[in-house]
Amino acid sequence: MEPKDYTVIKIEGEYAYLCDEASPDTDPLFIALALLPAGTDEGTRLHCELFQYEIIE
Repeated sequence: MEPKDYTVIKIEGEYAYLCDEASPDTDPLFIALALLPAGTDEGTRLHCELFQYEIIE
């Protein structure tokens, strides 16, 4: 899996919807908040590599 950057577009309960910044027209990725770094909120930009997410500025 290649590295990707995402933006959190919505949080519902314990889950987040992530938009792929390189392909914004694709369906959002639905992922558990527990798999994302502490401090993740709507609008947060994330870098994903090897299923590890980190917040980027």
